[in-house]
Amino acid sequence: MIHDLLREAGEALFGPRWQSEMARAIGVADRTVRRWDSGSYPVPPGAWAEIRVLLKSRGLAMATVRRKLPRA
Repeated sequence: MIHDLLREAGEALFGPRWQSEMARAIGVADRTVRRWDSGSYPVPPGAWAEIRVLLKSRGLAMATVRRKLPRA
């Protein structure tokens, strides 16, 4: 379901306390993200677009750091 995908993205980006952090990152109220997570309200397309950008930038940042790590 969609709220499962939202939770998966949130936890990947921000860890177990993802709702407040995601709300701050995309400029919405914590309550809004909790409503999306519960399925009470749909996640708007603009929010999905912002989440997609966050995932991409975090992935690129992690890949950059990973390349700098010494090989074991």
